[in-house]
Amino acid sequence: MKILQVNAVYGYKSTGTIVKDIDELVRSNGDESFVAYQTCNVKPLNGYRVGNIIDWKLHALFSRFFGRQAYYSKRATKKLLKWIDNIRPNIVHLHNLHSNYINLPLLLEYLAKNNVATVITLHDCWFFTGKCFHYVDMNCNKFQSGCGNCPKKNLSPKSLFKDTSAQVLQDKLKYLTDIPNLKIIGCSKWICEEAKKGILRNADISYIWNGVDTQVFRHYENNDFAEKYNSYNKFIILGMANKWLLEVNEKALDSVMGILNQNVNLMLIGCSDKQKELLRKKSDYIVPIGYIQDRVELAKHYSLADVFVNVTHADTLPTVNMESICCETPVITYDTCGSSELLDGNRDFIVKEGDVDALIKAINNVMDNKIKFIFHKQRFDKNENYNLYLKVYSELCGVI
Repeated sequence: MKILQVNAVYGYKSTGTIVKDIDELVRSNGDESFVAYQTCNVKPLNGYRVGNIIDWKLHALFSRFFGRQAYYSKRATKKLLKWIDNIRPNIVHLHNLHSNYINLPLLLEYLAKNNVATVITLHDCWFFTGKCFHYVDMNCNKFQSGCGNCPKKNLSPKSLFKDTSAQVLQDKLKYLTDIPNLKIIGCSKWICEEAKKGILRNADISYIWNGVDTQVFRHYENNDFAEKYNSYNKFIILGMANKWLLEVNEKALDSVMGILNQNVNLMLIGCSDKQKELLRKKSDYIVPIGYIQDRVELAKHYSLADVFVNVTHADTLPTVNMESICCETPVITYDTCGSSELLDGNRDFIVKEGDVDALIKAINNVMDNKIKFIFHKQRFDKNENYNLYLKVYSELCGVI
C-alpha cells in the first residue's frame, strides 16, 4: 500500500507527533509512506512541503478579510495535486488542514474525481463546522442545522468583514459527500457523537484514540528533578500553563493558591518569561516552568507530581491526560468533551466543568489518600492504537 498523510505540521505538536508515529509505523509494516505538510521540525523521509511563507501569509490575510479558512493557496495546492498524481497513493489520510496552507475545495474535488480512498481524522470539530475548531465554549449548536451568524466571527481565526460560516458548511457537506470511499475517524468517542449530529451524520464514523510512546512516558523513580525543585516530601500539583492561565480559569487558580503552602506546590509547565514573573509575584509556592520540548524531561515532570490537574474547557482528547496516566500520576479533569473518557473507572477524579469547589475537594482527597486512582496506561500505547489505522487502510484498499 501507498499511504499519504496531509497535516499542517510534522514531528512536533500533538498532530505532528501523531502523523510522524503513523508514518514510521506504515514503513515498519513494509508499506510506502508519504507526508504532505506545511512545517516540520524534522523532514519526513518521503515528504512534500506545501507552499511557502509568502503564500501562507497571503492565505491568512485573505481568510481574515473574506472569512473562509482553507479556500486559498490555489497554486500551492495544484502543485501538491501534481505530486500526488506522481506518487499515486492508495490512501490519502487527512488530518488538520486549517492552517493557511491548502485549498480544501481543490483537494477534496481531486479525491472525489479520482476515487481516492480517503481517511479523515477529526482532531477537532473543524471538518463539520462552518468555521470553528471547537464550539462548546460558546455553547453553540448551530453546526447541527447549518451555521450562520457565527458567534466566533471575531475570534481566532478572525473574519473581519464577512460571516461565511453557513456557505462553508454547505460546501464541506458537498465536497465530503462526493468522495465515494470515505472513512471518518474521531480521536475520541465524544467527537464521533458530535460529528453524527451534523453534516457527517450519514458518514462511516468510528473512533481510534490517539496514543503516546509508553517507552518514554512511564514512571521514573529517583527523579533528578526532585532536587532541582526542592520538592522532597512536598505534594506537587502539576498543570499546563496554557490552560491554567486562561481568564476563564482565574477563579480556579485563585482557589488552588489558597491551599498552597511550603508543603504543597503548584507546578505549571509552558510559561513564558512574563508569565513566570507574574506567577512568582502571586505566590511563593507556584513553580513556573518554561515549555518542555524533550519528552523524557516532560515524563520526569509528570512522574515527580502527585496529581495532574487539567482545567480544560474544550479538548477533543487531551494528550496530556494520557501522558500523565502512563507516568502513573493521577489525573483530575473537568468533565468536558473527550477529556473524561480517558478516566474510565476513576469517576471520583472527574469534576463538573467550572466547579471550583469540587476541584479543590478532589485535590484534597488525593492529598489525604481518600481516593485511589486506577491506571489503564496500556490502553494508550501508540503502536497498539495506530495499528488500528493500518487495519482501516487495508480494509479501504480491499486487502482484508
